[in-house]
Amino acid sequence: MMNYEIRPARPVDLPYLGPIELAAAQLLAGHAPASVLNETTNEAELLEAQRQGLLWVAVADNVPVGFAHLKFLEPGTVHLAEIDVHPDHGRRGIGTQLLRAVCDWCATNGCRYVTLTTFREVRWNMPFYARFGFEAIPSAGLTPALLSIIVDEARRGLDTDRRVAMRFDLSRT
Repeated sequence: MMNYEIRPARPVDLPYLGPIELAAAQLLAGHAPASVLNETTNEAELLEAQRQGLLWVAVADNVPVGFAHLKFLEPGTVHLAEIDVHPDHGRRGIGTQLLRAVCDWCATNGCRYVTLTTFREVRWNMPFYARFGFEAIPSAGLTPALLSIIVDEARRGLDTDRRVAMRFDLSRT
């Protein structure tokens, strides 16, 4: 059994993240267009997130096998822009550990909410986050910043009817 460590990302970790993102995206075949499945987060964006302390990795033998990337969305709110685990390391609780680590960091750093967008019907998406305590945000509750993320997803080809914005209220933990 492999031991996994969750820690803040280091610059040396960044080259591993694109391949993790691509491998994890293949699990969404049939849910997202091929163009989205072949996207990776820009390395300059990841480097900036790492410098700001908004990027975590799950490592096995000091090699990244998963990551979580946060963005400041608006005062008091951080957005989980990406969370991926390489399928070779899936179903071992790594995603849960990454999610706990980022939510703990957010709570410790004065954030009120963590938001994300995800697929409604994919069992390791909306249902996973709902079990953790995230709640769907009704359309009327979407902030302009979160709406801009949804608009960008639609521009990239994601079906907004199959997506959901969710929020975790850190004050309830």
